[in-house]
Amino acid sequence: MKKIFGPIFAIFWKDVLLETRTKDLVSTVLVFSLLVMVIFNFAIDPTPQIIGLVAPGILWIAFVFGGILGFGRSFTIENQGKSLLALLLSPMSREQIFWGKVLTNLFMMITVELICLPIFVVLFNITFDVLLLLPYLALATIGIATLGTLFSAMAVNTRSKEVMLPLLFLPVVIPVIIAAVESSIIIIGGGEFSAALKWIPFLVAVDAIFLVLSPIAFNIIVQD
Repeated sequence: MKKIFGPIFAIFWKDVLLETRTKDLVSTVLVFSLLVMVIFNFAIDPTPQIIGLVAPGILWIAFVFGGILGFGRSFTIENQGKSLLALLLSPMSREQIFWGKVLTNLFMMITVELICLPIFVVLFNITFDVLLLLPYLALATIGIATLGTLFSAMAVNTRSKEVMLPLLFLPVVIPVIIAAVESSIIIIGGGEFSAALKWIPFLVAVDAIFLVLSPIAFNIIVQD
């Protein structure tokens, strides 16, 4: 077990230590996500009639586009210092490198989401049971972080990586975003929770596909 999970947590811990020293990744994503919510709050008139419909979309726009910003930086930092090449030459498998970066991006996204969520509630003056939203938040974030890690590795060596990452990532992650937004509309809008339950199996199935196929694709990408 230690031989399998040790390198994964070593990469994760390295990234966490680097983040505590530089504070670049989480702070950048957090500021961007908060700015998105603030701008939309001023751009629309958040009346009670429409807030239940538009607020979930705004929330996930902030999370997804903030995540894209973080995904790009996570592999750019490795590439700039030739650390990625060193990792590939190390005895650990490419799948372990991938899962270590997924864990880092997942930690980054969850940290930002837990900070942004109460600010979102206050900013849009809405009340709902946050605990009901957490399973959907977790499942959607797993899918987003897994795909984001894969496509950031794919885009990091391209000339226009800032453009290529969202172009590659967004079309594939659409099923996760649709499920996250639809379930959030029901929960935030005060609908029947049973109506939101149908999205749980869907998110689990999509996450399972991403979790199985992404490490295989990552292995092919880094070999090329």
